[in-house]
Amino acid sequence: MINLGLLIIRLVVGILFIGHGAQKLFGWFGGYGLKGTGGWFDSIGMKPGITMALLAGLAELVGGVLFALGLLTPLAGIIIAGTMVMAILKVHGPNGLWATANGYEYNLTLLAIAIGIALIGPGQYAVDAFLF
Repeated sequence: MINLGLLIIRLVVGILFIGHGAQKLFGWFGGYGLKGTGGWFDSIGMKPGITMALLAGLAELVGGVLFALGLLTPLAGIIIAGTMVMAILKVHGPNGLWATANGYEYNLTLLAIAIGIALIGPGQYAVDAFLF
C-alpha cells in the first residue's frame, strides 16, 4: 500500500506542476503564457521577466514530468522544491502563512512533499525502480 500511496502523491503533485508550467509557457489552462507571465514577473522585480518566466515554466514542467514518472526523483524533488522556495520568497512570503491571505501555506505543503518524496524515494511504481 505504501507504493500505491507514493504513486498517488507523485501523480497528483507532478501533474499539477506540469499544468502550472504549461500555464507559464503556453498559456494553457487559463495561464498567461510567456509574455503575460513575464510581464507579471517584471512587475514583482524578477527581471528579465520573460526569461524568468521561461525558467520557472520549464522548471515546473520538467520537474512535474520527472516527479510524476518517478524518474530521477531526487532531482525532480529539488526542482519542485526550488520553485516553491522562489514562490515563497518572491510572492507569498510577505503575506504570511495562510492561503486565505495569499500566504505561503500551499507552497510550503508542496515543498514538504517534494523534499519528502526525494528523501524516501518514489516507491516501486516508478521509473527509478526499474533503472536503479
